[in-house]
Amino acid sequence: MSNNVKSNPATGRMEDERESWRTSGQYLLPLQQTETPEGYNIYPAHALGKGKINAGFETLAAWIISQQQVQIDGYTGILWDEVQTSLDEIFSRQALKVKWHFAAEALKEEGTIEQLVAPFLGERGAVWGTRTTLQLSDFFYPEMLAAMQPAAGYDLHIVIGPGAALVKPGVPLVYLDMPKNELQYRMRAGAVTNLGSNKTDAAAEMYKRAYFVDWVVLNDHKQSLANRVAIFADTQWGNTLTWIKAADLYTGIQHICRDTFRVRPWFEPGAWGGQWMKEHIPQLPQEEVNLAWSFEMIVPENGVLFESDSYLFEIPFEWLMFLQHTAVLGKHADIFRYEFPIRFDFLDTFDGGNLSIQCHPALSYIREQFGETITQDETYYILDCKEDASVYLGFAKDIDPVQFRTALEYSQQEGKALPITDYVQQHKANKHDLFLIPNRTVHSAGANNMVLEISATPYIFTFKMYDWVRPGLDGKPRPINIEHAFKNLDFSRQGEVVKNELISVPALIEKGTDWELWHVPTHQQHFYDVHRLEINSEITGSTNGLCLVMMLVEGTAVAVKTANGKETVYQYAETFVIPAAAESYTLVNKGPGKAKVVKAFIKEEHPVFSTIQL
Repeated sequence: MSNNVKSNPATGRMEDERESWRTSGQYLLPLQQTETPEGYNIYPAHALGKGKINAGFETLAAWIISQQQVQIDGYTGILWDEVQTSLDEIFSRQALKVKWHFAAEALKEEGTIEQLVAPFLGERGAVWGTRTTLQLSDFFYPEMLAAMQPAAGYDLHIVIGPGAALVKPGVPLVYLDMPKNELQYRMRAGAVTNLGSNKTDAAAEMYKRAYFVDWVVLNDHKQSLANRVAIFADTQWGNTLTWIKAADLYTGIQHICRDTFRVRPWFEPGAWGGQWMKEHIPQLPQEEVNLAWSFEMIVPENGVLFESDSYLFEIPFEWLMFLQHTAVLGKHADIFRYEFPIRFDFLDTFDGGNLSIQCHPALSYIREQFGETITQDETYYILDCKEDASVYLGFAKDIDPVQFRTALEYSQQEGKALPITDYVQQHKANKHDLFLIPNRTVHSAGANNMVLEISATPYIFTFKMYDWVRPGLDGKPRPINIEHAFKNLDFSRQGEVVKNELISVPALIEKGTDWELWHVPTHQQHFYDVHRLEINSEITGSTNGLCLVMMLVEGTAVAVKTANGKETVYQYAETFVIPAAAESYTLVNKGPGKAKVVKAFIKEEHPVFSTIQL
């Protein structure tokens, strides 16, 4: 393993790059948090108190030795050979005789597994598959797992690898995990493989397999182990790890799920990406050509950071839902169970380009074709913009669908630009506007916007129809999905209907001496709603049994005080959650001028709730 390093100019730290196993312009999470930056924090960590997080294989090995018999289970993307070799070297130095059982040896043959997963992957080169119905045990020969038992004459007995906990219950269990952005960086480097595979593939194919198969079965497996794990370990650094006892982690999770928390955001460049995030968040790599997305809170791929004695430990967000979904979601916990329903992300087109002209699938379509439960009902909240910024939304009056499709297909085949406003309306964008994008609606964000996208959680089902005749960052054409789009487009969303139904008109709900509460209504198809709190000094509210997702969209900083008396400060453009179990909150404006906070929450009732089957 190479040991290259580069300096993070925002912090002055030397940080591992290891390009042999990780391909990304984003910095690796520092092992220790030595400072808290002013402004937006890309590493928001929740303090656990002293002595809770341990670092390094030596300390983990010492715990394993005290147990004698251990299972080490975990996710794909872990550098399993590195873990086993690092531990075995420590055991060897202590002259311990170890019986290693490798769970991978009980996997079914690769060809058999490929046949198992094939029905869920669609055609090669296709963007999407279908959510699998497989379970992790389907990948293994049960009799081979059952044979992995302790043998006489050994000091330690260890089963290691994804599926190790399938061998038998009642054995001390270590669970190795990592955030999904780092997993994808390893996929792009060709350093890891999919579950049950011995070979790497194109990054897009590996991601599709991970999204529709690997992550589904491994997350279900995780959930089944929630009460069995003794030790959790974060393995994102490759040559070391941090770990925590399950009881200490559960206490930390229980606390933040009754207070307030942020997830760790991550950032990606793109064909249309801009410069706003690089300018406003100096901790980010300035050498990136642009940044298009911030995964502010796209929780299937976000983690949550904890800190103790300056050491950092990240746990994927799904563990919060497995352990505390009722505290987080309150009244809607039985509806969504372990699926967090609201998504916040940034679309940065400042000095960049237009997003593709696109739409998202109807609810019935995403369920039938892709196995999802809810669909992408979106909104664009304009956090910031230049004078010439615009949003493309809805069809021009009296559009001819056949003519539109013919024009799109001609553009794709001939590489010719389209006069897109002949077909799609273009609206001027202003700060704090909210554009409503229920599924089946044609839309795009234009250049020179900083969009806060508030949406339902699904996030990869975008049917692109027109991409301005430009390549992706890899120089290749981006996928165009005209066939899917035309099975979903709602052509009644045209003309004056767009202005009347798809551009939100705020209404003042309530006001105090130094605050105002505005309703920024969403579309009737959206199962979530949006408020904006405008605060001179402070405002107090109740969760009313609902989970609240918030962002400071104007101002410098805001403090959150919850019923437990703790105060947490959040900076401009940071996303934070007030779980239902927090019960009440007070937002305190910490900066000069007025603070404006967007609040998204699930509507008390919605027709889609009765159709959700998780």
